[in-house]
Amino acid sequence: MTAQTHATSDHGTIKKWAEVRNAKPAKVKGAGHNGSELLRFDFPGYTGKDLEEISWSKWFDIFDENDLALIYQEETADGKKSNFNKIVSKETAKNIKG
Repeated sequence: MTAQTHATSDHGTIKKWAEVRNAKPAKVKGAGHNGSELLRFDFPGYTGKDLEEISWSKWFDIFDENDLALIYQEETADGKKSNFNKIVSKETAKNIKG
C-alpha cells in the first residue's frame, strides 16, 4: 500500500487534520522580518523551541495572504496516522494528485 498525498487550502480540512494529530498552529520564531512568516504545526513530543504558537485566526490570515496550500497525508504506507505535511504555494499544490 502506498501513502496517498493530498493538497488543500480549505481551512476546515486543515484544522481537522491538525486537531486529529493534536498539532497546534505555529510560526517559526524570528521569521517574517521581510513580510513572509513561516507557518508550521507544533506536534506533541517534538521540539517546538523554534516555534511560536499562534491562533488559528492568525495562522489562516498568514496562510491566505500568502496564497498557500497544505500538502499532507492521512496515513503512512503501513496504515498508521501520518504527520507528513508541507506548506507550499497554491501553484505548487496544483501538481499534487490525490
